[in-house]
Amino acid sequence: MVKHNNMVPNQHFHKKWAGGASGHARGPLHIVSWFDQAPKKKVRRLKRSAKQAAIAPRPTGGALRPVVHCPTIKYNSKVRLGRGFSLEELKKAGIPAKFAKTIGICVDKRRVNKSEEAMAVNVARLAEYKAKLILFPKKGAAKKGPIADSSKEECAGAAQFQGVVMPLAKPEVEYPMMKVTEEMRAVNQRSTMRLAFIEKKMKGTRLRMKKEKEAAKDKK
Repeated sequence: MVKHNNMVPNQHFHKKWAGGASGHARGPLHIVSWFDQAPKKKVRRLKRSAKQAAIAPRPTGGALRPVVHCPTIKYNSKVRLGRGFSLEELKKAGIPAKFAKTIGICVDKRRVNKSEEAMAVNVARLAEYKAKLILFPKKGAAKKGPIADSSKEECAGAAQFQGVVMPLAKPEVEYPMMKVTEEMRAVNQRSTMRLAFIEKKMKGTRLRMKKEKEAAKDKK
């Protein structure tokens, strides 16, 4: 029997392992095992390798994506990779939208540019991609188009690019360093800032009190 004013024991010992959604909530004991963890890892690796070999010589990280700013006031200072380049950006870069899809460039017809600075960044990104691109000819000799096909020598020396195409580089922030002098140590900056804050906060109240005092003197 349970003694004293303790919590009533409520251990859930009647549950079957791997029950509920798997359909074994009632019946014999079903235990989920994970003995095939290492083989599953190998299978995933082989599938990735097969997929990369199937899309070769295209990059493993997919198509090129633009640099966009995140939505809302809270996050619009941050940048990330977007869905696709706008039609205006492709036009400025000299790449037709239909042709862009065939050379590994994502296109988003709905996207609209709202600033010249952001558009210039993506146009420069497309220009850099064009300069680095090795375009394999479909059949026969190299053809001339919006972007000319690469030569046989360039195609022979090409290797499949691993990872995301032109990933975002984190800006290196350099903080200015200076030597702390004795004059700096002598001044309590926290007290100075606190006094300035109080002066600003009490400015209106002190002006009102001053006017009231002057008005009381005039009445006398």
